[in-house]
Amino acid sequence: MEVVQLQRSFLEYSSSLFQEGFLDAQFSQLQQLQDESNPQFVMEVVTLFFEDSERLLNDLTFAIEQPNVDFKNVDAHVHQLKGSSSSIGAHRVTNVCIPFRNSCEEQNIQGCLRCLTLVKQEYFLVKNKLETLFRLEQQIVAAGGVIPMVE
Repeated sequence: MEVVQLQRSFLEYSSSLFQEGFLDAQFSQLQQLQDESNPQFVMEVVTLFFEDSERLLNDLTFAIEQPNVDFKNVDAHVHQLKGSSSSIGAHRVTNVCIPFRNSCEEQNIQGCLRCLTLVKQEYFLVKNKLETLFRLEQQIVAAGGVIPMVE
């Protein structure tokens, strides 16, 4: 019975991530690429996203704190973050990057600072949510179950 409850929790939690806009169809596409030959595929891709994003967020913070902000450099980092978040389906992170890029184009330092705060907030929210999802997956497997597919 424990496995069935874990699987139900997994499905409900997964659905909530889509309903709340944290994830989009791209994440579902990633999940469909995972199979028996590579059972950790999604976790590996998302872990790379976490590592890359944290480096980019540190680079963005450093770049924005400079006395003479290089807005083209900041925009390049935001563009990279937008692309990587889009590629894993981190919808809300991707969406916050759009006004961030606009602020870079306008060379609006206050807008960039606000957007940086929002991007960090959305990134850490989705990271926490995905880590919880992966813990649920690990609990299901440890209990001898199979990860259910979200429809």
